[in-house]
Amino acid sequence: MEIGRSRSVTIRTPEGVTFSLPLAGIVTRMLALIVDLACVGMAAGVVDQLVRGFSVVFSDGARAFQLIAYFVISTGYGIALEWFWHGQTLGKRILGLRVMDGEGRRLRPAQVILRNLMRPLDMLPGLYGVGGTVSLLSRYSQRLGDLAANTIVVRPIRAQLPDVEQLRTGKYNSLREYPHLAARLKRRVTPEVAAIAAEAVLRRDTLEPSARVRLFGELAAHFRGLVEYPAEIVEDLADERYVRNVLEVVFVR
Repeated sequence: MEIGRSRSVTIRTPEGVTFSLPLAGIVTRMLALIVDLACVGMAAGVVDQLVRGFSVVFSDGARAFQLIAYFVISTGYGIALEWFWHGQTLGKRILGLRVMDGEGRRLRPAQVILRNLMRPLDMLPGLYGVGGTVSLLSRYSQRLGDLAANTIVVRPIRAQLPDVEQLRTGKYNSLREYPHLAARLKRRVTPEVAAIAAEAVLRRDTLEPSARVRLFGELAAHFRGLVEYPAEIVEDLADERYVRNVLEVVFVR
């Protein structure tokens, strides 16, 4: 992972696919945090009202329960949304931010859990004093939770829809035989990698033969790792054909 002067991060995935994304600035992250804290605050307020109804009977344990409930809500909010929304909370979604693995791999549950469990430390001594300072000093604008989980927060670039007619091959696409796998593949292919693959297909004739074979081999390996299709469907597909079939699934309705 390398960073440039433009505050963008260049990631090379284990499959050899390289793409660049701008890192999220501290101001944008703080705005997203405000939205998330408001959501957590509303949920905690509902719990607080419920606890007050029982505080007369369980007065000794009411305060302790409120503290535990707030921790569970604030931590669970980030864990649940960042996992189900692929690196986004409501605040990040509104501000156009996303949490990613620092090496370009798929975000893992352990990373989501760890970065959110570290949040109380980042919030010390208040108003994200530790997290904000570490983020300003970190090369990749990472707070403590990001450093521990090896994650980064970026502003994804929307990939422009290519000329889909140039992506059509007019040949049978075996990947469409399994609609549920095709739908899963479409969800897991990031816009950045899809744009790289589309550019490779559109410019294939300008590439040196050896470079073209290597590029499509890396792209095909990346796509094959996202969704596992039955061997009899994909084993005879050449790398370039596999990439073209994936792009048809992603871009062509």
